[in-house]
Amino acid sequence: MRRHEHLYYVLDQPEISDAEYDASMRRLRELEAEHPELVTADSPTQRVGGKPREGFVKVRHSSAMLSLDNALNEGELRDFDRRVRDLLAGEPYQYVAELKLDGLSMAAHYEDGRLRLAITRGDGRVGEDVTENARTIRALPLRVSGKLPRFEVRGEVIMLTKNFQQLNADRETQGLPRYANPRNSAAGSLRMLEPSITASRQLDFFAYLLLVDGKPYSMSHWESLLLLQEMGFKVNPKNRCCPDVGELFAFCQEMESRRDSLPYEIDGVVAKVDSIAQQDNLGWTAKAPRWAIAFKFPARQEETVVDNIEVQVGRTGALTPVAHLRPVFISGVTVARATLHNEDEIQRLDLHIGDTVLIERSGDVIPKVVRVTRQGGERRPFQMPKLCPVCEGDVVRAEGEAASRCINSNCPARLKETILHYAARGVMDIDGMGDVLVNQLVDRGMLKSVADIYQLTLEQLLQLDRMGKKSAEKILANIQRSRSQPLPRVLNGLGISFVGERTAQILANTFGSLDEIEQADEAALQTADEVGPKVAESIRRFFHEHHNKELVERLREAGLQFMQEIHKPAEGPLTGKTFVLTGTLPTMTREEAKARIEAAGGKVTDSVSKKTHYLVAGEAAGSKLTKAQALGVQVVDEAALLNLIGVN
Repeated sequence: MRRHEHLYYVLDQPEISDAEYDASMRRLRELEAEHPELVTADSPTQRVGGKPREGFVKVRHSSAMLSLDNALNEGELRDFDRRVRDLLAGEPYQYVAELKLDGLSMAAHYEDGRLRLAITRGDGRVGEDVTENARTIRALPLRVSGKLPRFEVRGEVIMLTKNFQQLNADRETQGLPRYANPRNSAAGSLRMLEPSITASRQLDFFAYLLLVDGKPYSMSHWESLLLLQEMGFKVNPKNRCCPDVGELFAFCQEMESRRDSLPYEIDGVVAKVDSIAQQDNLGWTAKAPRWAIAFKFPARQEETVVDNIEVQVGRTGALTPVAHLRPVFISGVTVARATLHNEDEIQRLDLHIGDTVLIERSGDVIPKVVRVTRQGGERRPFQMPKLCPVCEGDVVRAEGEAASRCINSNCPARLKETILHYAARGVMDIDGMGDVLVNQLVDRGMLKSVADIYQLTLEQLLQLDRMGKKSAEKILANIQRSRSQPLPRVLNGLGISFVGERTAQILANTFGSLDEIEQADEAALQTADEVGPKVAESIRRFFHEHHNKELVERLREAGLQFMQEIHKPAEGPLTGKTFVLTGTLPTMTREEAKARIEAAGGKVTDSVSKKTHYLVAGEAAGSKLTKAQALGVQVVDEAALLNLIGVN
């Protein structure tokens, strides 16, 4: 069965029919049912064996998965080659050219030949454990032969074009909105909380790097790709060795001309110096390797007419205008809609209904409008609605914000996101109320408001899929426990724009009750530390909206904590000093460092400004470090911070 999986899903060279394969799989399941002691994690029957989960564990990568610098034309590609040539000081070198697949990077870890762990790219340093979902990808071996006891394979998870088109066709049949593009669909499918759903999406995996102990295994990247292929991994057969930049550019041109005939989306070519020793000599910048570059293909464009503009409401309440177009065929896809982002973008384009526009598609089903090419004879202006088209709640646009938003927390368009935020661990901490459960509760009409959480019954929960009595009772107990969460968490749970965990704590400590916050005018709100005009206006608008007033009253009736004792700030060696934290500290998490600073009388903010006294920088400090250096803010490490606190 493993051999036939490899022939079908990796080599695309099946030796038996689908019916024979299915019959063999049924027989294997029967044998394993008769002899459960023989079932192993790498059995083909275990491709979809995981139970639904409520979240993903964060895992640190063995070495950083950095992004690449881009070259947008031949000149920039040759500039990259010139830099490589200069840094290598006359050494001969060659490139490996690989198709830049439009998907999601993933690292698969193997021990004793078996898949043990799969991690998404995440931020490049820390990703999410998606092992159970990765097991459903049939091009990813569950077991491999070879002499390496422990190794890591990095590659790209993608969705083939035909599978993406079938997925959207199925969604249209069910009356659901289409997914935007194969890349987003692949990423979303890999992060599904139920592996069986991931399996149904038929994801694919192409390997592009072999690591041992976080370092390349071979001294040649090309040899590494060949070894991966020998081990049973799917490696793109269109990869090519290029002895110089001329052949590299020719390969890029060839692939650009053939991109529409490929079975998957690509948006360019990745070029890497082949020698690992030369890669080490070339080194890295803060964000990207100097030995690799992504040659990006230009987006595909066509002209058509804007027949109408409608407004969609997203999960965060943002109102997005979408152009309805006269259907136009672009690189294998008929396009009938294009996002217009916001009012400012429409004004920038000077776009009216009836105009002819140039649209651009870069792997997206919903592309963007580049510019107006011809004004329509009977063009009509667009106006953003003052009331939400879904719930008729108030629509506001905060000063300095591009997006207009519905601020009704219970708007059906944003309800799932609102509930997930409310139930999150750092907010009301209702364990068990994750994506799978919330989707069912909202879709079945059991939750129409955050306040409905406190009306749920055991009988209702037992109606849900995969819900046993013990699980239901545990969720109800967690809901009951959330009634005692302190005021800052309740305030954060309301989902007021610009009011996160820290601002909620500041407001609660300043005013002492939700009623006082609700009744305070903008001037009074700004007496709270770090609350400026923008935040104060957002708070006033939230409590002015009648749906939100009803929500607050229902939460009061549910017995939530609306009051707390006002605490005076701690006095200590850091009193009057403002800190910003960035990067990874050697022995403390950022939360622990923040707690120590505040206990010593200091204040921690999220952004660097002229008012910042110290930036505490750890490993992989980013833009905050650059800004601090530009502003002359003193930069300290963890040891210096402890020194300031008085810990030797």
